[in-house]
Amino acid sequence: MPHLTPGGGGASPPYRDALPLAARPRAAPRPAGSAGLGVGVPGYAHPLVAPVEWAELTRPAVPLHWAVLNVADGPGDRPDPHCLDAAGRLTNARLRVLGHLDLAYGGRPLEEIVADARRFLDWYRVGGFYLDRCPAGRAELPGVRRTTATLEALLDGAPGGAGDGGYIVLGQGIHPHPGYAGAADQLVTFSGPWSDYRWSQTAAWTADYPPERFVHLVHGVPRTRLDEAFRAARRLGAGTVFFTDRTGAVDPFAAMPGFWDAFVSRVGPCVSE
Repeated sequence: MPHLTPGGGGASPPYRDALPLAARPRAAPRPAGSAGLGVGVPGYAHPLVAPVEWAELTRPAVPLHWAVLNVADGPGDRPDPHCLDAAGRLTNARLRVLGHLDLAYGGRPLEEIVADARRFLDWYRVGGFYLDRCPAGRAELPGVRRTTATLEALLDGAPGGAGDGGYIVLGQGIHPHPGYAGAADQLVTFSGPWSDYRWSQTAAWTADYPPERFVHLVHGVPRTRLDEAFRAARRLGAGTVFFTDRTGAVDPFAAMPGFWDAFVSRVGPCVSE
């Protein structure tokens, strides 16, 4: 899964001409019975390659807000039995699975995105979508709003749909124009390395929203800095996080963190390490 340029550092843009925010209320990402920070998994490797990673997500101690299913840069050309099994296990455990949709920074036609979304719904019964490489500027905002509105309608009409538009996360990886807050349930306002995250700052407009609206994805976190990373997440107003010690140019989020038990014990109910 491709990731975006690190965000959060430096002063936020002035945004004096911010568009009005949509009035539609957005659902909190927390599963029943959880509190505080939760886990968002942006895209483990294929379940055949990472079976332990996918199995761990159904462990009762993991306060999972959502996990992204990315079969082959999207849903693939046909149903994948291993992905069907992994997604089914999460769904049967009443956990949220999001289908991975690549917006290519606004370069993909809406009909292509909708076609991928339909495959995710028909084959894997996902409960929402993660819009990777989502644009962040004001000029692209109307197009993203059209996309999310279309996806919400598809989710409403899907078998077993709750009529609430499902769940949509925008994967910008930086602080976008504030109007995007009205276009989705959550925004990924940071995706990048620990070396940037530890010095990052939040955009002033995010103070108008609860932490449940924001996601931070951080790789290259040393185990000795895990507590510091959690303090930073709370300071920066994130409600959903994924911290990993993995590094690499391909995808550091594809495998389970080496400190998985320590991570889970700090983000939710205690587990033995």
